[in-house]
Amino acid sequence: MARYSATPANEAKSAKCRGQNLVVHFKNTVETANAIKGRKLLNAVSYLKDVQEHKQCIPFRRFHRGIGRTAQAKAFGATLARWPAKSAKFMLDLLKNLQANAESKGLNTEELVIKHILVNPAAKRRRRTFRAHGRINPYMRSPCHIEIIASEENKNVEKAKDKDTAVVFKTRQQLAAKRLLASRK
Repeated sequence: MARYSATPANEAKSAKCRGQNLVVHFKNTVETANAIKGRKLLNAVSYLKDVQEHKQCIPFRRFHRGIGRTAQAKAFGATLARWPAKSAKFMLDLLKNLQANAESKGLNTEELVIKHILVNPAAKRRRRTFRAHGRINPYMRSPCHIEIIASEENKNVEKAKDKDTAVVFKTRQQLAAKRLLASRK
């Protein structure tokens, strides 16, 4: 079994998946991962499908040198964005795998939230390109490793508002003042 960089709070209500040495640009994939972190699983799938169709964009916040601006980025409070199709395709494949893993565990896929997503650079793949005057330059690929953990979200239950069971903490000074007022009466 593969080691993950994080462990979910509740292993029974979580699903995991990972991909190693994926030949997809590391920097684009980091931005794509940051865009879907914290989303519900089905929301992330529909978002990435929209990215592939250029209906929504991926905001580039970290690796944004030379990135063009687009009006679609206003929805995310950014100006620089792109539509990394290959990164979206690889993420969709991993999310599909994650969904299958969750169904095999008997989890409700509609309640799954992407809690952890990590993109690490893999070993670069070396090629070379031939330049003028007999020179040779490196022509590298930047593959990456991706791991995703999704967990069912706990439903918050509001606490009953009983005044009888409410515990009020007071300082020593407040208690002394209360005793003083009681003794004067």
